[in-house]
Parts: sequence; structure tokens; C-alpha cells
Amino acid sequence: MSRCIRQSNLSQSQRILVAVWVYVGVLAAIAAAAEPAPAAPPAPPPRIVIVKDPEATATFQVQPHVMQRMVDRAVTHLTGKADVRIAWLQLVSTQDVVGIKVYSSPGPTSGTHPAVVEAVIQGLLAAGLPPTNIIVWDKQLPDLRLAGYLPLAERYQVRLAGAFQAGYDDDTYYESAILGNLVWGDWEFGKSGQGIGRKSFVSRLVTRQMTKIINVVPLLNHNLAGVSGCLYSLTTGSVDNFARFQSDPDRLATAIPEIYALPALADHVVLNIVDATVCQYEGSERSLLHYTTVLNELWMSRDPVALDVLCLQELERQRSRNGAAPLKPNFDIYSNAALLELGVADLKNVEIERLP
Repeated sequence: MSRCIRQSNLSQSQRILVAVWVYVGVLAAIAAAAEPAPAAPPAPPPRIVIVKDPEATATFQVQPHVMQRMVDRAVTHLTGKADVRIAWLQLVSTQDVVGIKVYSSPGPTSGTHPAVVEAVIQGLLAAGLPPTNIIVWDKQLPDLRLAGYLPLAERYQVRLAGAFQAGYDDDTYYESAILGNLVWGDWEFGKSGQGIGRKSFVSRLVTRQMTKIINVVPLLNHNLAGVSGCLYSLTTGSVDNFARFQSDPDRLATAIPEIYALPALADHVVLNIVDATVCQYEGSERSLLHYTTVLNELWMSRDPVALDVLCLQELERQRSRNGAAPLKPNFDIYSNAALLELGVADLKNVEIERLP
């Protein structure tokens, strides 16, 4: 027997009842479609974890055993995992090739301190990453060597690399209408033709050799960007033909966030660390200890914009406290970065946790 109910076999009352059911079902479907979807719960605010230890430095030299303790406390608190190994595995896997980006050009005192990077390396090794899957890098390999990273790389058998020395990727670049005055080392130097000088190419070290990036920067002022921080360090260290943006605040405020937002960069950054053991509030890329305050702190967050803004705030506080001339930072860099959803620029919307 057929399971279908033929309308011709139904009585008139039954046909009316079926029609009513169909009508009610249609109305219910229309009503359900018209109802707004339930609102997604608001995203939790970004967090910055700050660890302080008065024994972190001695005569401006970072003490490795103390820094290891500080990095371990920060990463376990940030990830909510009590075990250091498990905490790092919340950020990377044992199959990842992790590039630890440092800012080395100011040297071993005012740039990123090797002892901070050493603590990160030990955490990654404890998590099970092979040494060959860890790259300590910056734009120029000679800067890394002068800043004291070669003995560190040899001690742990990790790789040391310069983005410039690795060459640049033809397929990954940032394009702007601003024409660069190309110099030796820029990828298109010596070439001619339409559009030459309008691209900044990303290093092959970034695009082809690493899957995750940990960005470790000093608390160091920058006369144009305000701070030699997370956005500035990773952006300028990763691409060529960047000098065309340096002389104009508006160009810089556009280029830095847009370059950082390239998938090859932003999509791979899993952690940002500010080496706030010392704070140099004047001097930019030169090491000037008479413009330096010892803070003995380490800041950690997944949000690069919030960290940079906190750096700007601290640098201004130190300038004011020490009678230095005020410096108006290029805050448009960080506002634009927030508009590109790279992070949060309003510290009122950031959860800052100072560990006792």
C-alpha cells in the first residue's frame, strides 16, 4: 500500500485541516527566518601579563636564571596552564618552525636582551620542539652577532638568520603608490620598468621557513614610530624598500599596520613579549644608558597593539619623570592598526595583570 495520502481520497474537512497545517507551517518558517540570530557573546578583552623581579638585572645585565623564572610565570599565567611545557604547547606545536623575532640593531644593552630569548628557547625545547625548528632572527645577521646572539645559537644548536641575507619572495609583497628610491639590497634594485620601486617584498625567511612567530622587543623609544615595538620591529625587519615610508608620519602610519596585516606576518604571530628590564626613553636605535631606567619587568600578550600603546605610555612617563623633552608619538600607527583589527589601541579595553 502506498504511504502517500492522495488529496483526492480525503474528505473536505480533512483537506481543510491539511491546508491549515501547511499554512501554519509556512507562517512558522517565515517567523523563524525573520527572527534575528542570537548575538554572539562578546570577545574577552585582550590581556597583558606583567612580571616584575627586582633581581632581573645587575648593572644593566639581565640575569638568565631570574629571567627564566619570569618568562615561565608569564606564559603559564597568560595561557592559564600551570605546567610550562603545556603552556607553550597552547601557542605552538612540536611540528612548527618557530621564528623568534628580536630587535638587535641597538646592541646587547638597549636592544632585545639575549637572556630573554634564551628563556623562550628553553621553554620551546621543554615543549618538545627540536632545536632545528627554532630560528632567532632579525633583519640583519651582523646585528644579531654584534648583539651577542651567536653564542646563544651555538649553545642550544638553534638557527640564527637574517631576513636580508635570506632574500625576498617574489610572490609576497606590499604595494603602495609611493615610489621608493631603491638601494643595493632592495629586491628590485637595478631593475627598470613600470611599477618598479612600488613594492616592499617579504623575506623568504618569513614566507618559506617558519610557521609561527614570537616577537620579542625592547622597551625602547623610536623618534618616528614612538616605540621600537611589536608592530615596528616585525614590519621593518621583514620587508625591503621601507625607507620610502620613514620620512613622513602619514606614510608610516599607513604602511606599518598594512604591512603587519599581511597574512605572512599577522597570521603567524602567536605571542608578543616586551623586554622591559630596562626602559630607554631617548636615543632611538643608539644605546644611551644615561637615558635609561631599570624596570626589571617582562610584559607578555597576544595583542601587539595593546603592548605598543602600553610602551608609549611608559616611555612618556619616564620622559616626564626624568625631565626629558616630551615626544609626540605617531599614535595614528596604532589607531590604524586597531582599525585593521590587529589589536586594541584603547587601554581601557585591555586587561592588564601585574603578577605579585
